[in-house]
Amino acid sequence: MPEVLVEYQAEIWQSIGETFIMVGFSILAAVLVGLPLGTFLYLCRKDQILENQAVFSSLNLLVNVIRSFPFLLLVVFMIPFTRLIIGTAIGTAAATVPLTVIAIAHYSRLVEQSLLDIPKGVMEAAISMGASVKEIIFKFLYVEARSGLVLGLTTSTISFISYSTIMGVVGGGGIGDFAIRYGYQQFRTDLMFYMIFIMVILVQLIQFTGITAARKLDKDRRDIT
Repeated sequence: MPEVLVEYQAEIWQSIGETFIMVGFSILAAVLVGLPLGTFLYLCRKDQILENQAVFSSLNLLVNVIRSFPFLLLVVFMIPFTRLIIGTAIGTAAATVPLTVIAIAHYSRLVEQSLLDIPKGVMEAAISMGASVKEIIFKFLYVEARSGLVLGLTTSTISFISYSTIMGVVGGGGIGDFAIRYGYQQFRTDLMFYMIFIMVILVQLIQFTGITAARKLDKDRRDIT
């Protein structure tokens, strides 16, 4: 192991843990809130079973506004709200608040797009069999779109890692913040490159896992049909 990594071993492990915390909460928010929100956006569209133009337009606008915000400005803009619910605007816990907000908006849009790719015949078949809204969602839509949903979550997770590197502005820590403070600002170029290498490996592992899972789910779906 290079000497510089041994020297900063404790700080590196701490920064990796902080990144995992921030990204973990983002993934949790994406699945628990972004998935239902994206599904609801799809179902409220024109010619869908819960068609409601007012609800769709409102939610669609909200998602678009959040996604169009430059993330650094969103972090700063949300400081009062973060302080209100966390009690502080500094630290890893505080950093999770803007990350979860962007995670929900980001993944909900990908969920909606995945559901839009489902052939119309699937919905028509579900309705003709008298399926309830809940059955349509869980037994038809999610089954048909599951590989796309996994790929969308994979893409979102990689984006969350990228966003987490910005959280140093609110003391959120993480690998990116460590690379800037200990590498760039202290002119330890070698240390900065090691951190970049860790980020690249982490992203590649997530991408490989996501693609593998999506292919497996897609193969299982074809075998069933």
